[in-house]
Amino acid sequence: MADSTIWWLLAGVAVAVELVTGTFYLLMLTIGMVAAALAAHLGAPLIVQIVVAALVGGGAVVAWHWQRSKSPKPAQANANSDVQMDIGETVHVQQWNADATASVKYRGAQWTVQLADAEAAPQPGLFKVKELNGNRLVVAKL
Repeated sequence: MADSTIWWLLAGVAVAVELVTGTFYLLMLTIGMVAAALAAHLGAPLIVQIVVAALVGGGAVVAWHWQRSKSPKPAQANANSDVQMDIGETVHVQQWNADATASVKYRGAQWTVQLADAEAAPQPGLFKVKELNGNRLVVAKL
């Protein structure tokens, strides 16, 4: 069996394992195996194929890891609008309690509201939901 065929089979197995495990980094190593298969098609000796697979696959892993480290981290679930549909919605607070909480009617139910900025003076008006803290809406003034 030709070296290139072995590299293509290894790449196919790596993709299949990646589909089962969900390890995206395994796809980066597969890129290295594909590069080694192409090197084998060009007639490179086995040691060159292995070095190409290691350099290209390892380089792809490092590049992907570096790219991911630059991207911002997702918000925690209680403040992530992709998880909580209430994030970003507005509520109208008519009156604040002495303990800086309020009760508002929102989505057909009574909710307890608290200010995101504890030092801000609570005043009636429109507020934007910033996060959920248990069963409380944490809001900020619009």
